[in-house]
Amino acid sequence: MKHLNKLFAALLLVAAFSTQAQDSNNKWAISFGVNAVDGGRVSAASKLEDQFSQYFDAKKYWSILPSVSTVGVSRYVGDNFSFGVTGSVNKITKMVGERSEVPGDYPVVNPGDLNYYSADATVKYSFMNLLKSKVIDPSAHIGGGYTWFGDASAGTLNGGLGLTLWFTEQVGLSWVSTYKHSFDDTRVPNVDVASHLQHSAGLTFKFGASDKDNDGIYDKDDSCPDVAGLKQFNGCPDSDGDGIQDSEDECKDEQGTVEMKGCPDTDGDGIADKDDACPDVAGIKSLEGCPDADGDGITDKKDNCPDVKGPKENNGCPWPDRDGDSVLDKDDKCPDVKGTVANKGCPEVSDEAIKRLNDYAKTILFDTNKATFQQRTYPVLEAIVAILKEYPSANFSIEGHTDSDGKDAANQTLSENRAAAVKDYLIEKGIASSRLSSKGFGESMPIDSNKTKAGKANNRRVEVKLVR
Repeated sequence: MKHLNKLFAALLLVAAFSTQAQDSNNKWAISFGVNAVDGGRVSAASKLEDQFSQYFDAKKYWSILPSVSTVGVSRYVGDNFSFGVTGSVNKITKMVGERSEVPGDYPVVNPGDLNYYSADATVKYSFMNLLKSKVIDPSAHIGGGYTWFGDASAGTLNGGLGLTLWFTEQVGLSWVSTYKHSFDDTRVPNVDVASHLQHSAGLTFKFGASDKDNDGIYDKDDSCPDVAGLKQFNGCPDSDGDGIQDSEDECKDEQGTVEMKGCPDTDGDGIADKDDACPDVAGIKSLEGCPDADGDGITDKKDNCPDVKGPKENNGCPWPDRDGDSVLDKDDKCPDVKGTVANKGCPEVSDEAIKRLNDYAKTILFDTNKATFQQRTYPVLEAIVAILKEYPSANFSIEGHTDSDGKDAANQTLSENRAAAVKDYLIEKGIASSRLSSKGFGESMPIDSNKTKAGKANNRRVEVKLVR
């Protein structure tokens, strides 16, 4: 008896230090409660229907010790299976006698308040996951053990059913009913151990699963085990409370939307404030969230003409066309004079203008054998200057000619000097030198006869040619 008490005390000690949960997160459980030993009717009855016919007749058949009399410890091993050991004590006050020859006649006697001890090992299978329930936990178990029945003892082969109702994830009310089959041939108290039923009811506790961040989510299931988080995010935090976990939130300290990956969009233009150069005014994504009222691709704040389309090169303003010739000033070689598109905004030199120039040029008079002008020639030169200024982009060639009097070389030099004199005068009066060139042809290109005085006068001339 002393050895049995020590065994039972050891079981209690193991149970006291093994208070961890019995599931995939918490692999240990402890249970304790009361047990009832059915007084052997299951082995006394000769017919199967009589063996279990009064299964719940506790008043008649059950011996119950009114105190905590059963303690069990079990460990989850995977795939809904657990392994456990259970120790029980009781006092047998009700025992069915030897089998009666009269059907249904199973007298109950007190065998002498026999002490009852048992130590059992069990493999249990839980059907809770199959039911997809978090409350109802039915189970089946098999195993073996050793039972002391008064002065008798024997090994037993065990099997049974159980049911636990979980009030919380870690606390449940358990009922277990076990058939213990003894291989003794007789049922004599203090001599043999009869096959019997044992029932137990009590509380089961599951404890100790690791939850380092204390967020109520076990580390095994916690995607962020070191930081307290929310169940819907597998234990990961949502610092700003916008419903987007921090790991997927690009603005975890500011409430935002899923569309903006957790960032706010104050102006509602579909661009997160962090990427929006104009977060308070709805704008365009291509312009970093800033508006463009005139649609010219330049943000209003950088557009000098926000209500009128214009190119970036002109700060968002349209290019001017001061002379109204449809050639923009930036491309207009003559921005203040109407011209043609073909001539880059400058006026075309008409045949009439060329005729006028040459009519004037024919009247340019030089001192004899010199490249200096006679006084009455200056008004003619001024008239030529005025015509050239009307065509500021046109280039001209000034050509000099002589009659045949004198030597050829002298005439060539004289024609060159006279053409250059006209060119120099025009440059002096404001015509760009880049627009003018001069050349002398001497007596080589007469337009009249050099045999008459009038013909010679015609051959001594200056011509103005348009350089195209």
